[in-house]
Amino acid sequence: MPERMKPYSLSAFLFLLVVYLGVQALTGERGLLSGAARDARLAQREAQLTSLTEQRADLEVRVRYLRTGSLSRDLLEERARAVLGFSDPRDYVIRTVATAPTPASATVS
Repeated sequence: MPERMKPYSLSAFLFLLVVYLGVQALTGERGLLSGAARDARLAQREAQLTSLTEQRADLEVRVRYLRTGSLSRDLLEERARAVLGFSDPRDYVIRTVATAPTPASATVS
């Protein structure tokens, strides 16, 4: 029996290879059927990129104002108060107690 199948072994191998590649072309990570998931992931990453770009621009402005040549006294005073935890005697300070988030309201990102 194996001798009769020998001429067809190459054809069977090529057939299985074509079937495997066809299944991967349809359902693989970059397949035709996974296009919607890729589009959703791309939209999510573009939104994340936009957010990070805005944060970077804000940080660049803050750094520019903290440099020696263009030091902003207001920004310096604000950062010193935030870091050291002090306030001006003329400021109204409202102290609140932060509650720990419950497991149901905590989100994982």
